[in-house]
Amino acid sequence: MTYDTIIRNGLWFDGTGAPAAIRTLGIRDGQVAVVSEEPIDDSGCPEVIDADGMWVMPGMVDIHTHYDVEVLAEPSLSESLRHGVTTVLLGSCSLSTIHVDGTDAGDLFGRVEAIPREHVIGTVDRHKTWSGPKEYIDALEFRALGPNVAAFIGHSDMRSAVMGLDRATQKSTRPTGSEQAQMERWLADALEVGFVGMSSQQLLFDKLDGETCRSRTLPSTYAKPRELRRLKALLRRSRRVLQAGPDIANPVNVASQALTSLGIGRPHLKTSLLSAADIKANPYAIKIMGPLAALVNRLGGDFRWQHLPVPFEVYADGIDLVIFEEFGSGAAALHLKEALARDELLRDEEYRRRFRKDYESKYGVRVWHRDFFDAQIVGCPDDSVVGKSFGQVGLDRGGLHPVDAFLDLVLEHGTELRWRTTISNHRPEVLKQMAREPGIQLGFSDAGAHLRNMAFYNFGLRLLRHVRSAELAGEPFLDTAAAVHRMTGELADWYGIDAGHLREGDRADLMIVDPEHLDESLEEYAEAPVEAYGGLSRMVNRNDDTVVAVFVSGRKVVDHGVPTDIVGVSRTGQFLRHGLRAPAVPDQTVPATDSRLADVQ
Repeated sequence: MTYDTIIRNGLWFDGTGAPAAIRTLGIRDGQVAVVSEEPIDDSGCPEVIDADGMWVMPGMVDIHTHYDVEVLAEPSLSESLRHGVTTVLLGSCSLSTIHVDGTDAGDLFGRVEAIPREHVIGTVDRHKTWSGPKEYIDALEFRALGPNVAAFIGHSDMRSAVMGLDRATQKSTRPTGSEQAQMERWLADALEVGFVGMSSQQLLFDKLDGETCRSRTLPSTYAKPRELRRLKALLRRSRRVLQAGPDIANPVNVASQALTSLGIGRPHLKTSLLSAADIKANPYAIKIMGPLAALVNRLGGDFRWQHLPVPFEVYADGIDLVIFEEFGSGAAALHLKEALARDELLRDEEYRRRFRKDYESKYGVRVWHRDFFDAQIVGCPDDSVVGKSFGQVGLDRGGLHPVDAFLDLVLEHGTELRWRTTISNHRPEVLKQMAREPGIQLGFSDAGAHLRNMAFYNFGLRLLRHVRSAELAGEPFLDTAAAVHRMTGELADWYGIDAGHLREGDRADLMIVDPEHLDESLEEYAEAPVEAYGGLSRMVNRNDDTVVAVFVSGRKVVDHGVPTDIVGVSRTGQFLRHGLRAPAVPDQTVPATDSRLADVQ
């Protein structure tokens, strides 16, 4: 028997949590044909990989991305591929591109997800050829997809398209009966063709871009209980997932979102809530998240928190960072698009008093710790401030308040002032506990969004490093096979998609990792341009020595951390439909030009 690829003598993890074992894998026609304890005949096999000392595991599943725009223009999604992610979920946080046009998509994605609005509009208008979820799937599968994709349909997407963005973001306006019925039909259509569920959002510091509705919150935040109940009823009946972001400033809303998972005389609602994080500003909140999930599930619900299993470090250019949206003075600055108007505001002493008051307020739930002594400057035309905190700069400048030191530097240098801080997940012992919690899902990266602010494309590798380092130190907190399972098969099974396993008969979506290079290189800073967004330089990760190879549908898409020649040319990934087995993608080149895409329609 001949094989397309043989991977010899690697430590094999099957994605179920079963103990790892030394095995040889034979791949044929995009599937795992054999997993053998004994050597297998390599006659006629074009590629034989010696994986001695390596880990061979299923490709990881990233359950929270914002690739909805990027996948249209650069469908290879190579920044995720090169770190072993072979399946991504689109449509998070109520945002998708199923029904809205380019302008509305620009207003929805531009400021909330920090993707330049003009590029969102141009990309969607240039590539959109669909009018519903089935045509959307067809359009994706006509592209050279790198990883597999699954999707939520976004509540804000549907609400904007049916009501118009202006009406959809007015507190006094509710959808008419026909508009409500249309949203329900659209959701039913999406579920019928295989979407994993619907995403909604009630978080109030996510703000719209554009002119007409600028600085209003997302459309889904204006939905009343009746509207939400009717949409959730469809999810309950179909056993699909609600992904939601609660209003964290309202503990009642958080509890209500969790308890929504309960059935009580009706089917339970699978609910995935944003997000479990050890927030510096509120170190006690994390203590109730695991127990809350356990309680809801013990009472008959099916509830999970999403979690980024690494420190949440963010970077900013000047004042352009979403954390400032959570308080009035910060949101007022980000409301102004023009630099001159913004600078005038930042100079105003009354505005500065408001900012200082917001900064010093210790009341209410917040994400940012509001400590400019815990914010390091990493780049600035004035070399004398690089490496210092804004608090220290204030002291150096005669005892300036940290807010004034920050605003002065923003006025002096604009976006050339680059700085960083860690918002959450800063305590290693708490991260260890969260990694073990059954009510917490590991796989939240925000990939494709906040391009200049953060890079968690390699979150899975960083968790594996954490696990391995603890094992080597004799202080294990999570078995490696369990960690692999938590980022692969556990997620795929819960969302109902064919991914995350590496057994005989499974599709050959896998990665080979060199555990000796699960090291400090995983935390190093890197940037790379996004050609689809005019060459905008975004934060990325580079771990070429760690990731030996990645395969999707049995074809090598990454070789020692670098995408192979087929990436962006051939389609290896596919749209994974809920509850359906997905055979390997045939080996064929996919047309890549806009004109060819238009012709097929």
